[in-house]
Amino acid sequence: MAAQMTGPGAKQPTINDVAALAGVSKKTVSRVINRSEFISEKTRTAVLEAIETLGFVPNPQARALAFRRNFLIALLHDNPNAQTVLNFQQGVLDAIKDSDLALLVRPVDRGSDQMLDDVRTFLEKQRPIGAMLLPPISENDDLAALCDQLGVRYVRIGSAPLDDAQHCISSNDHDVVVEVCRKLIALGHRDIGFVRGPAGFRSAAEREKGFHEALAEAGLKLDDAYYAPGNYRYAAGVEAGEKLLSLAKPPTAIFCSNDEMAAGVMRVAHEKGISVPGQLSIIGFDDSPTATHIWPALSTVRWPIREMGVRAAQLLVPDFLGPVGKAADEEDPAALVSTFIERQSVAPPGR
Repeated sequence: MAAQMTGPGAKQPTINDVAALAGVSKKTVSRVINRSEFISEKTRTAVLEAIETLGFVPNPQARALAFRRNFLIALLHDNPNAQTVLNFQQGVLDAIKDSDLALLVRPVDRGSDQMLDDVRTFLEKQRPIGAMLLPPISENDDLAALCDQLGVRYVRIGSAPLDDAQHCISSNDHDVVVEVCRKLIALGHRDIGFVRGPAGFRSAAEREKGFHEALAEAGLKLDDAYYAPGNYRYAAGVEAGEKLLSLAKPPTAIFCSNDEMAAGVMRVAHEKGISVPGQLSIIGFDDSPTATHIWPALSTVRWPIREMGVRAAQLLVPDFLGPVGKAADEEDPAALVSTFIERQSVAPPGR
């Protein structure tokens, strides 16, 4: 079919024109435009050819009105680690780049008594198709229930399963920390320090649980002095480093619950003249850019947060982006595996 001539004075084609040319109903044209999976390939092809022939451009406002939602998906977060938010956001943008969807990013205050009311107001005003909830607010069951009540699709991101498979993308923080600590123990480390994540974060709890399990498995019980509080920020790592490396018998290895804090510990080690990894091994978690920007390069756990963003978007709006894909070696596309990345910050004790 030849394309219809258009110009300044030409009448703009309508959805009714497309339906008439394709020999289908206006509702069917709308379903094709909105990428519904409940359309035969023959019908889809006929409608798309009619759209191309007429030069029809769908009106996003009209589509949103018909859909009763704006073509938006929201990312809600209250996370102290800006890099985590940025990496997840990039994954979402990777997923939606060829669609008509746009991303809204909304920080919230999980410590506020008004959090649920604020989120309700935001969702009612913006009318997104769905919302992705980053930890730690993803662990709030009342927030998930609010999305359900408002008819807003939601996906919760976690370090362990938080919901049914239709509403959750998770990683295996506990298991990978067990694996990493086994490696430290196999190298000969017995005095191993641990820098905790912030209280109330499931990720922090899962990582600490994995640490305890690995030590118990090896018959090791460490003094409480080898544990330091943390909050996923660099300054907390500096404080933890001062505490642990000022002990009369400091640890020979320190596992930090994220890379920012590991960088803080490494700074203190350098200031005290402690060789890394000759006298002290350090491991982080995330595999953020920080891990390769410090010296020596940090051994860490690669948390697949960008891939989690891709999967979360696909799980949230499969009618726009297609079904959730998975790698050939994965059993569950909603569960992504974290992996240990060995660099130069780990060695046997006293090397």
